Amino acid sequence: MLVSVIGGANFDLSAQLTTNFIANDSNPGHVSLGHGGVARNIAHNLCLMGIPVRFVSVFGSDIFGGLIYDQCKHYGMDMSLSEHLQGERTGMYLCINNHAGEMIAAVADTDIIRHITPEFLEKRTGELNLSDFIIADTNLSEDSIRYLMENSTAPVFVDAVSSTKAHRVVNALRKCKLPHLHTLKLNQKEALAVTDSNTYTEAAQCLMDMGVEHLYITLGAEGVYSRHAGEEWLFPALPVEITNTTGAGDAFLAGVVLAHLKGIPFPQTAQYGLMAARATLMSEKAVNPEIANILL
Repeated sequence: MLVSVIGGANFDLSAQLTTNFIANDSNPGHVSLGHGGVARNIAHNLCLMGIPVRFVSVFGSDIFGGLIYDQCKHYGMDMSLSEHLQGERTGMYLCINNHAGEMIAAVADTDIIRHITPEFLEKRTGELNLSDFIIADTNLSEDSIRYLMENSTAPVFVDAVSSTKAHRVVNALRKCKLPHLHTLKLNQKEALAVTDSNTYTEAAQCLMDMGVEHLYITLGAEGVYSRHAGEEWLFPALPVEITNTTGAGDAFLAGVVLAHLKGIPFPQTAQYGLMAARATLMSEKAVNPEIANILL
């Protein structure tokens, strides 16, 4: 069993306010440092769930790149297909959460990921295709996502990341010779943005028509909408006292991947995703170190 995860690895700087947010002013709160990136978070969650993971990313020549790389190896990730790039800065992510743990604003500096090109992936295709699943985030370029769809023999899962970057997976599907994507996970805002739809059900139909086989649209407090083979389901969110929302979507996809690996039938795979997301919402960290105990 092996899952290859391709995409962003960032050094995170997170601020948690302790009072109501006041614009254009200094706000009291707590600032923490950590390791993040959508793909890295997914890979980390899978490692904690006991799944062998190969993580594929690029790291700068700065101290942050060394710290993240070493920590990934510490968690048990196979880093043999990743690369350090001289003269480049490692991805950085800055977010501000309100006193309830909900994001107010964030900035992602992931420019280094431009080096994960189709040529970069082509050199690694043979080993990647030995995976049970390949997971990518849309920090990858449109061309690189398309390359994976067209050249991977292993099922490909994609996390849409953000409303801006989600367009990359949709554009890649539109340009594929034989458009097909095993799994796409995105939130409601992203789904509406990339399909120019008014409702998530309308957006879902558009995405299925493009070639998505298994679709998950997360709806925040309303739960998750999933669709496959012309059937649709809506699962309510699990009750939770939210500590922090960062990383919940990444955990959701990791839970879905775990369910698929265990042979859980669709749509119950979404319930694994909800349990994983709930575990992360309970934690101050983007990855809950106790996720395996909570989920399994």
